[in-house]
Amino acid sequence: MNATPFNYSLTESREETPSQTVVRPDPGVLPRAVQRSDAFLLLDGEWAFAHDLDDRGLTDNWYLGHTYERTAHWPGSVESHLTEAKEMPSPGWQDTVVVWYEREFTLPEFPDELADRSIYQLTFGACGYDTRVWLNGLPLRTIEDEAIHYGEYTSFSYELSTEQLRPVNRLTVRVADSMDAEIPRGKQESHVYKRGGIWYQTYTGAVRSVWIETVGRNRLRSRVGVVSVIEDQLVRVNVTPRIHDPGDYIIRLQVFGPDAPADEPPMASSDFPIRLEAGQKQQRLVIEVPGAELWSPGSPTLYRLVGQLIDSSGYVNQIETHFGLRKVEARGCCVYLNGKSTYLDGILYQPGTATFEEMQRHFAAMKELGCNLVRVHIAGIDPRLYTLADQMGLLLWVEVPSPHSSTARSRENHRAELLRMLALMETHPSIIIWSLYNEDWGAQDIATNIETRQYITDLYHYMLIHHPQFLVIDNDGWHHISCEGRLKSDLLTAHLYTPDINHWRDLLDRLTRGDTEGVAAFPLVVGDPFFYRTQVPLVVSEWGGFGFVNYGGPTDTDDRVERIRLFKEELRQRAIAGDVYTQATNIEEEQNGLIEFHTGELMVPAGLLRSHNR
Repeated sequence: MNATPFNYSLTESREETPSQTVVRPDPGVLPRAVQRSDAFLLLDGEWAFAHDLDDRGLTDNWYLGHTYERTAHWPGSVESHLTEAKEMPSPGWQDTVVVWYEREFTLPEFPDELADRSIYQLTFGACGYDTRVWLNGLPLRTIEDEAIHYGEYTSFSYELSTEQLRPVNRLTVRVADSMDAEIPRGKQESHVYKRGGIWYQTYTGAVRSVWIETVGRNRLRSRVGVVSVIEDQLVRVNVTPRIHDPGDYIIRLQVFGPDAPADEPPMASSDFPIRLEAGQKQQRLVIEVPGAELWSPGSPTLYRLVGQLIDSSGYVNQIETHFGLRKVEARGCCVYLNGKSTYLDGILYQPGTATFEEMQRHFAAMKELGCNLVRVHIAGIDPRLYTLADQMGLLLWVEVPSPHSSTARSRENHRAELLRMLALMETHPSIIIWSLYNEDWGAQDIATNIETRQYITDLYHYMLIHHPQFLVIDNDGWHHISCEGRLKSDLLTAHLYTPDINHWRDLLDRLTRGDTEGVAAFPLVVGDPFFYRTQVPLVVSEWGGFGFVNYGGPTDTDDRVERIRLFKEELRQRAIAGDVYTQATNIEEEQNGLIEFHTGELMVPAGLLRSHNR
């Protein structure tokens, strides 16, 4: 099987073997924003595979040994693996699906100088929704002490003890998913929303890479948050020490300039003596970076942040990431970036089954269209895309993949998914907006149930306190929550779909006058009365969709282009802070894209969505 192997020196190569080739590890291979210099073994490739149609694998102890008659390529979706095995029910699994994966790997030995300081860590870039893992027949628990990992959009890890490991090891993974409407699904079909129209086939399972790496017994985890307050030149950094040997440590932060050579001294450095107990905890640190340039779409300046955990003997364990300094605010009728009013020329993006390479082409095409904002629509994507947006200067609006029903359990799952995403996405200056919900999906009773509104209100307040670097939207599109006349959203957003230019003008006029009834499909505000009076920015966060049968409008390319230009001009003639066109590419029945899905070529003229006076 192909693997990116260990190379402890990071400079020398070992003799090549048929099963693994030793090369210098390329951090860009791994789907994460925070990198470490430790060596890793990439376990992508062919795995043994079985569809557990009757869910007997646990009862029959498949993790102790099972004959697999199929193979499947990891990463890949359950749906594609079942199709390849000719076991995909038509029109697809409708309740619960359970599959098993297994492979062997050879574990190199630690060099003597690392043996007492390092351990092996197994990481899944994303897998789910319900994942259980065994090593050589023994069950593993995540670092968070989960026997079962729930979630399918973010990474999770296991520490491997020497007692569990052998020269040749067998890794077994059981993945289960269902049509359960109470788990975060985004726009994947469920028992509530069936496939068709704007609802898509499920795409779940082993969807991102899996790897084993050497990590320090005592280290900083690959979870770093950066909050910049540009007025005081301070960068607030959240780090997570993981400690097996309690004692006195130093956490050292170093900031290096853009494109700084490896031998160049840091532009800022600070040490933080700290006593750490066994386990892990988040710690806020602050470092001053005088004279730093700000990050913006026109000047996406990134700095390299190095975090080191130094023990009492002077041994150093290191991680690094990139960050940018920027400040986003919602004031009056405008969104301000670094103190400057910035109109959001956005586009809705649903990556679907796109590969990382296809998503790269999509991002380049969206920028060519004239967009400065991409709204990643209730989906989890490869974390490398956030880094790409940082580098390209694309603003991002991200969303929690929603459940499809409103219950106490769905809210618990929703909050857990949000916290998992935040822990891994806080370093990116490109991410400026978070949506908690979209169009009531998973909050269908928002207008009538005070418990639902209170949950969203509490979550909004949590975000303001703990993640002040983002603008937060309670429920995008309509039914924003008002409590005592205070909107629990930083933006007042509306989804407006009409192919008629005169109706479009009327909707925009009523929206900017502050009408909250009869503008969108449902009232814009629920709860207490809310008086707009330009106190928050207005954003038309979905419009157009021309070509999709449900939205109307022309399918002829020339007519579509002219209609988009006319509608865009009307938006810019009013006190509106931004807009998001629906959408970037075609996906299943939604044939309203402006970019060819596979090639990334524009199907409309470049610059079509760019505001002339941006």
